[in-house]
Amino acid sequence: VFHAWPTLEQLRFLFVDTQFATWLWNTAWVGVLVVLITVLFAVPAGYSLARLIGGVGQQLGIGIFLTYLVPPTILFIPFSKIVATLGLQNSLWSLVLVYPSFTVPFCTWLMMGFFKSIPADLEEAAMLDGYSRLGAFVRVVVPISMSGILTSVIFAFALVVQEFIYAVTFISSADSMTVSVGVPTFAIRGDVYYWGSLMAGCIIASVPIAILYNVFVDRMVSGFTVGAIK
Repeated sequence: VFHAWPTLEQLRFLFVDTQFATWLWNTAWVGVLVVLITVLFAVPAGYSLARLIGGVGQQLGIGIFLTYLVPPTILFIPFSKIVATLGLQNSLWSLVLVYPSFTVPFCTWLMMGFFKSIPADLEEAAMLDGYSRLGAFVRVVVPISMSGILTSVIFAFALVVQEFIYAVTFISSADSMTVSVGVPTFAIRGDVYYWGSLMAGCIIASVPIAILYNVFVDRMVSGFTVGAIK
C-alpha cells in the first residue's frame, strides 16, 4: 500500500534498526566544517580574482571552476592514496579533507561573479577614509556580499549532503557513515528494498536544506542575479 507520508513502522526501522540518527549527526558535522572551510577560502579567493586587472582574473576563475567539473570517479583514486598516507581511512576527517576540493572551486566562481558587481569605488572610498585593503574588504565589501555568501553556504552544504562516491570510498563502518551512504546501504538488504524507509530517510535529510532554500530564497536569487549581471 502506497502512503503519501512515511509510516511509524518505516520511521521505527530507520531510527531503531539502523543508525540513522548517527548518520544525520555525521552529515551535519561534516557539512558545517566543510562550509566553514569553503567560506574561509572561497570568499577571499573570489574577491581577489574579481579585482585582478585585465583578463587574468577571469582566466584563473575559469581554470578554478574547471576543477569542479572533474568527476569524482577520476579523483577518488589519488585521494585514496592521500587519505591512506595521512591515516584517515574510515574517518570523517577524510571527508572534511576531500569535500572542499569541489565546494571551494564552485563557491569561488560564484563569489567571483558577485564581487564583480560591487563597484571598486566603495573600497577606494573606504581606503581614503583610512582603512587598509583588508579593512575595506571586511567592513565594506563583506556586509554587501552577504546574499552571495549565504548562497555559497547553502550550495556547499547541499553538495556535501548529496555526495556519495567519496563517502562510500573512504568510510566503511556504519557508525561513521553519512546519510547518503548509510540509508541505501542498510535499507537495501539483498534483493529486498525497504522503499518506505528509503523515502523517509531522503525526506528527513532534505528537510533542513529545503527550509534554508525557502527561508532565504530571496537573498539567494539576488545573489545569483546580481553576480550574473556583470
